[in-house]
Amino acid sequence: MAGTAAVVAVPSPAAPPAGGPAAADDPGPAVPARGPSGPRPLYVGTYTSVDGGGTGIGLASYDPATGRISGSGTLTGVPDPSYLAVHPDGRTLYAVDERQDGGVTAVRLADRRVLGTRGAGGAGPCHLSVHPSGRWLLSADYGSGSVAVHPIDASGALGERTDVVTHTTPPPGPGQQGPHAHQFTTSPDGGHVLAVDLGTDTVYSYRLDQANGTLTEVAQAHARPGAGPRHLTFHPGGRYAYLANEVDDTVTVCGYDPASGWLTIGEPQSTGSGAGTNYPAQFVVTANGGYAFLANRGDNSLARYAIEADGARLRLLGTAPVGGDFPRQIALSPDGGLLFAANQRSGTVTVFHVDAGSGELRSAGEPFASPVAVCALPL
Repeated sequence: MAGTAAVVAVPSPAAPPAGGPAAADDPGPAVPARGPSGPRPLYVGTYTSVDGGGTGIGLASYDPATGRISGSGTLTGVPDPSYLAVHPDGRTLYAVDERQDGGVTAVRLADRRVLGTRGAGGAGPCHLSVHPSGRWLLSADYGSGSVAVHPIDASGALGERTDVVTHTTPPPGPGQQGPHAHQFTTSPDGGHVLAVDLGTDTVYSYRLDQANGTLTEVAQAHARPGAGPRHLTFHPGGRYAYLANEVDDTVTVCGYDPASGWLTIGEPQSTGSGAGTNYPAQFVVTANGGYAFLANRGDNSLARYAIEADGARLRLLGTAPVGGDFPRQIALSPDGGLLFAANQRSGTVTVFHVDAGSGELRSAGEPFASPVAVCALPL
């Protein structure tokens, strides 16, 4: 992982101006929660409506010491579960149903039973996350450029959505036919929820009414025209975040003001990709805030960055081959010792050991085969 690039800093944030259950295909018993040396659960999202796709949510476990993945079946009854998230209490898994008339589905992990599906309120939901309170599910609809909120009850099941907002301003960016919401996530302080829209080149900040589940827009941060922002990941300090721009193949450091929810997008910098076409997909940041990793689709690499100045700077250290084709999503294990990459076109999940001191990546062995793997969620 050699090579360097210029360091780009962002200014400090400024104040704002005045269904029913479904059976699993031989899933075996649920993987028990064990210590660091025992097997841990891994869930794999896929597309079920494409040639060669999966039949539901892939069920597996991994060894935290070696990174080796062992498959244990498939949870059926969830169509096109392309993105997954888990409740903070670890008892319920949530999946988008990425279809034209899309939905969001809850699965109880103790017995892997589908608790039901609710309409997403838009087309092609592609991302979801759980608010840190555990009371609200946030989802983003790529096709309609909308974001939605669903309540979560004590059992982990979803209620009817309490709000849905479609991005209408600013107008679509160059080459876009409309808004394309690609992510809906919560700031580290929990005070605001942010929606990343590839179609409008904008990150929207909302205040979430935690009593009623309604959204109030408080700010818009505009990337440069044609950037196509896809995914935002916060530094653990909560004052900075890192934005992957899918369309123009750049990344940016963003300043964040927790009090107002305002995001300040910095100057674009390199993804470390080569001369070919590349679409950066997703950042992950180590728990100590020292390193960031970026999935590069097309270049099929993982870029490694040193994080400096308490989060205000990214310095590209180099790239490493991902060992698969088209890494759509990456995730760190809870202990930070492993990095998982879901490679859509090769239908594999690759695993890397993460050096805590240097952030260097080392392959954990042969890829794990999983049809059209587009999301890997290690618990």
